[in-house]
Amino acid sequence: MTLYLASASPRRREILAAAGIAFVPRPAGVDETRLPGEDRRSCVARLARAKARHVWDQVGSEAGAAVLAADTSVLLDGEMLGKPRDAADAARMLARISGRAHEVLTAFCIVTAAGEIRRLASTMVRIRELSAGEIGAYVATGDPLDKAGAYAIQGPMGAVLVESVHGSYSNVIGLPLAETLEALREAGALG
Repeated sequence: MTLYLASASPRRREILAAAGIAFVPRPAGVDETRLPGEDRRSCVARLARAKARHVWDQVGSEAGAAVLAADTSVLLDGEMLGKPRDAADAARMLARISGRAHEVLTAFCIVTAAGEIRRLASTMVRIRELSAGEIGAYVATGDPLDKAGAYAIQGPMGAVLVESVHGSYSNVIGLPLAETLEALREAGALG
């Protein structure tokens, strides 16, 4: 079976590769705008499914094809914190999550000829109290600029920001690995 990863995320690629899962990257070009009145769980679930279906429409005629797509969001006080627009926005986000816990939600969807499997994972992350100097130094590295919530738990500098993690560590990176592997087995996409 050929597994297509409907994602441009280098982090999702790294997670799957480190787990020894063979896949073909096939980014999905879908509009990721949140719909008016859409709650955060529904949004990530809808986007994961839309990405998977977009790629399935391209490869679904191949015998044995499977498509995996995911969407991750950082949530604080009910607000979705996406990727920062610029360095100032990254600093603002980091100041907001400093000394607080937030939720990381990842929805994923697997599509095969037999149907769909959809899951949602939630992880609580607490960031330690950060000084303005620490925030500025981290933003200056450029690392937070392409990360939801403006930090990368797997990076050497981002890891020191984190005080605790409750739930799947790999979910915070962008793909809950244990849950994904279980669903891929259920879908018949893994041996």
